[in-house]
Amino acid sequence: MRIERRFTRRGQGPYEGLTFVKRSSEIRNPDGSTVFKLENIDVPEQWSQLAIDILAQKYFRKAGVPQKDLAGNPLVGSDGKPVLGSERDARQVFERLAGCWTYWGKEYGYFKTPEDSEAFQDEVGYMLARQMAAPNSPQWFNTGLHYAYGLSGPAQGHFYVDPKSREVVKSTNAFEHPQPHACFIQSVDDDLVNENGIMDLWVREARLFKYGSGTGTNFSRLRGDGEGLSGGGRSSGLMSFLKIGDRAAGAIKSGGTTRRAAKMVCLDLDHPDIEEFIDWKVIEEQKVAAMVTGSKVCAQRLNAVLKACHVVDSMGQTKAEIDPKKNPVLREALAAARRDMVPEAYVQRMYAYAQQGFTHFVFHEYDTNWDGRAYQTVSGQNSNNSVRIPNEFFEALENDSDWQLKRRIDGKVCKTVKASDLWDRIAWAAWICADPGTQYDTTINEWHTCPEDGRINASNPCSEYMFLDDTACNLASLNLALFYTADGQFELENFRHAVRLWTIVLEISVLMASFPSKSIAERSYQFRTLGLGYANLGTVLMRQGIPYDSPKAMAICGSITSIMTGESYSTSAEMAAELWPFPGYTKNRDQMLRVIRNHRRAAYNTAADEYEGLSIVPMGIQPEHCPPDLLIAARRAWDRALELGTAYGYRNAQVTVIAPTGTIGLVMDCDTTGIEPDFALVKFKKLAGGGYFKIINQSIPQALTTMGYSEGQIQDIIRYCVGAQTLKGAPFINHETLRNKGFDDAALERLESNLVQAFEIAFMFNKFTLGETFCIEKLGLTDAQLAETNFNMLKALGFTQEEIAAANEYCCGTMTVEGAPHLKAEHLPVFDCANRCGRIGQRFIHVDAHIRMMAAAQPFISGAISKTINMPAEATLDEVKSAYQFAWKSMVKAVALYRDGSKLSQPLSSSSDGEKTVEASVDTISVAAEKITERVLVRYLAKRRPLPGRRNGYTQKAIVGGHKLYLRTGEYEDGTVGEIFLDMHKEGAAFRSLMNCFAIAISLGLQHGVPLEEFVEAFVFTRFEPNGPVKLNDRIKMSTSIIDYIFRELAVTYLDRYDLAQVKEDDLRMDSMKMDEQDPECVDEEADLAALAKSSVSMEHLPIRRNGTKENGNGNGHTLAARKVELIRETLTLTEVQSAKVKGYEGDPCPECKQFTMVRNGTCLKCVSCGATNGCS
Repeated sequence: MRIERRFTRRGQGPYEGLTFVKRSSEIRNPDGSTVFKLENIDVPEQWSQLAIDILAQKYFRKAGVPQKDLAGNPLVGSDGKPVLGSERDARQVFERLAGCWTYWGKEYGYFKTPEDSEAFQDEVGYMLARQMAAPNSPQWFNTGLHYAYGLSGPAQGHFYVDPKSREVVKSTNAFEHPQPHACFIQSVDDDLVNENGIMDLWVREARLFKYGSGTGTNFSRLRGDGEGLSGGGRSSGLMSFLKIGDRAAGAIKSGGTTRRAAKMVCLDLDHPDIEEFIDWKVIEEQKVAAMVTGSKVCAQRLNAVLKACHVVDSMGQTKAEIDPKKNPVLREALAAARRDMVPEAYVQRMYAYAQQGFTHFVFHEYDTNWDGRAYQTVSGQNSNNSVRIPNEFFEALENDSDWQLKRRIDGKVCKTVKASDLWDRIAWAAWICADPGTQYDTTINEWHTCPEDGRINASNPCSEYMFLDDTACNLASLNLALFYTADGQFELENFRHAVRLWTIVLEISVLMASFPSKSIAERSYQFRTLGLGYANLGTVLMRQGIPYDSPKAMAICGSITSIMTGESYSTSAEMAAELWPFPGYTKNRDQMLRVIRNHRRAAYNTAADEYEGLSIVPMGIQPEHCPPDLLIAARRAWDRALELGTAYGYRNAQVTVIAPTGTIGLVMDCDTTGIEPDFALVKFKKLAGGGYFKIINQSIPQALTTMGYSEGQIQDIIRYCVGAQTLKGAPFINHETLRNKGFDDAALERLESNLVQAFEIAFMFNKFTLGETFCIEKLGLTDAQLAETNFNMLKALGFTQEEIAAANEYCCGTMTVEGAPHLKAEHLPVFDCANRCGRIGQRFIHVDAHIRMMAAAQPFISGAISKTINMPAEATLDEVKSAYQFAWKSMVKAVALYRDGSKLSQPLSSSSDGEKTVEASVDTISVAAEKITERVLVRYLAKRRPLPGRRNGYTQKAIVGGHKLYLRTGEYEDGTVGEIFLDMHKEGAAFRSLMNCFAIAISLGLQHGVPLEEFVEAFVFTRFEPNGPVKLNDRIKMSTSIIDYIFRELAVTYLDRYDLAQVKEDDLRMDSMKMDEQDPECVDEEADLAALAKSSVSMEHLPIRRNGTKENGNGNGHTLAARKVELIRETLTLTEVQSAKVKGYEGDPCPECKQFTMVRNGTCLKCVSCGATNGCS
């Protein structure tokens, strides 16, 4: 092939005009400890510190690289051997990548002349160095290590196809044929231990995870629970084996790093175990919630029992008194423990423990941290789960028909369910925990280029690569922002040239690669699928002043995507003409050309009846909204692709995907990934010397300039967003008012130096910034105040909440453009992000807009799109169902939803102002209460459970607000309530009939599986007359309505919800004793809690003996201190989470660098501090 030069000149090399500088890379934990450090490395000057950190930490080879002196001469050790170490120059990485690709291309005839190969290497090196393009992470990790440095190592069980003999060969060297592919789809047979069976799959997955790749599998071949086995037994079902694979993936950290393996589990919607699969993560997260709550309750109640066992006798001696009759404090502690369902065996152990002299019992407590022990204990947390939905299901759904689940062995129907019930189940699970995603099986296979070789059954973990089982895809992405000029012109020829180059790069990568199994090596060779994509579309749109949710944005997206894929297929056809088409092409020629013609029709936006073999028509490019030059280029690209492909065939069965571009997006300094919009308008940029500073999203000034705002107006808007970053001139809280409070110049200077990175001034007013001595001596604060975790120094100094808010907005900004001076209302949509921005922002991109953007790109993509569909926390189940169905109707191949707060480890955004939070909660509850009665039954769709003919129950007479009421219940054999009757025989006929109907409705709900807890939460505190005092009930003395009373009574009786009673259960006992409120149960020792919070030494694992060496004060000092330290840490973590959410992050700590800077990245998360991802890019 001929390679032209557009970026470089012959003889000048790829780095002409590019300045390289010395930099250091250091990544630290939040506590200041160093995670990674590399000094004096050579990098391009324009690269950000974050991009440098990722290159140095993740992509530099750390061992086996020959070292050179300052003059560039090889270093030799005293033994005469070369000195080996780490890569230290970015050019080493660029050259081993570009050089390796060029070497393989030259070796196997990809270039016409040596000049072409030289141009190829220079042009690709130029693009890498200038962040115009990047391959997926495994290329950076593995490619060129043998070519550049001669590294070799023992084979890891990989296979490759010898390009000359075209035979599958087993690798003998781990580095000569690298594993550069990021995305794999693997098959599995319904067999336990043989080749391609279940256990063999775990081995193949492990091989991929080790090298940093991700894999997906459709497990629908596996038998369902209870299906027959050849030996005469019954299968334990699909889920039992999925749990094994989940454990294996969790144990193998991807790429040898600390992130979890990337894995996709797909299941057809007619599998016998589909219902259990849908509920899998929901139930597992419920287990986490139970462990967290249960562990804390057990720790609290058991230690209360243990403490109560110790009494002081008349001689002042402490002794164990374990007889509840003689120890009223113990009696109350026991009642509380049993009321909270603490296991009796543990309660009894406390007696024996007390008799041995111990005063503290260690019961390990769990938390909802994603990397905590609770999540590690449950299954289902190491994969993305998706259900494969065919068009037939949506037809059944629209007709309110049944859906059949079929056995795997004989295909017979094993169960029939309502399609609507299954749909509700999918929506519920996605609403609760963001899984499963949906993959639209019919649409996927209608765009399949090689159906003669089988169906598409699954995808990679991020859902962008969809092809035949046992194939792999190599990803690379182009940085769209660098193909636009400063005045917003798209450089078409540069873009087409880049597409051509990187199509060749990815094709050569297939040639040189090795694969984890023989079948993947063979089929990847046969079909040679590629995954070229792009990033920074959201940035490009904002810079041009185009709203993400607009017809013009979607037309631009469609045209750019069309140019990319059309040009890539044209390049593939060129390679087919000079080499040969992919081996599977001949069999699939007609079907592949049909798909190419459909791509072309979408570019021309033809009539629906012109498409071939499609049940859903795609969104074409709307010519009235598309820039003319892009529209012409998009159509010509497909004209050429079809013409060349018809003549020569294609070298590759697929050429493009839209990947999440996680880590590689950061190494290219992209603001947005894939086709995602931006996530925040204010960013926190990393400094070379450590730390961060707050800056405006750099797309905003360009957008404002494009839309005609003056420089002064732009600066006002920027200042509104990021703040003045100083308290000089601030309203209410400024240098003058602070000096009046006792601040001196040194203290003000310390404050000012920290305000540049602050997003709330209250966080800067603390003893760590100002110094403890200053706070006590100059400001008159006490040690106790400074030790409080929620201490607000500004309030203590006399400033009101309104004054603090005004000063905060002046100094730290709003982090949103909503309400900004000069900004026109019609321009607000330009700056809409995936989530609400800042504390006061209300705008965000609607769910449908995300899907429409996917629909705009999908007709021009060979594979699919990895994208997060963000939903606000208040999104409903109906909105989830609507989004999934809209995606199907829009011809999107797959979609994953993320509702804010749907992950247990990711709490909702929250304000630091507790009062406002409470007010907001009250408002939310008021709105939600109006919908409770109509929503409470939506989830529970089980069949009716009949009550026994003869049943137990009870009758409770009460007088509520002067009105007599009889409540009667009917119970199941297990003692749970199944029906209620209400009798108010002296009331009017209408009211009495209404109450009877209400009782029947509640009874039906109970018998159809609605938990009593749901009714209780829905109806307690309802307020209407009659209400007031309650008579004839020992526990309930007041109610806000008849309905409130009924469900208080049922909650107390059947759920032990004594929190809803006005009289404690213990107080009803004849031997209960009232404690004098003036006599505290114990006196806590004072402790330096701040020092304890910072201490890395824990003594919680040591039991505290009453008469031993561990005694401390009243025997409980360490326990109290430890618990307070724990509370401090929990509060600090919560504050960090809240802060992260306000900044636009997800609230999760990064598993590698521990910073709270994780953002949504396709269907995964990535860290914008260190570049770690939990996906495969």
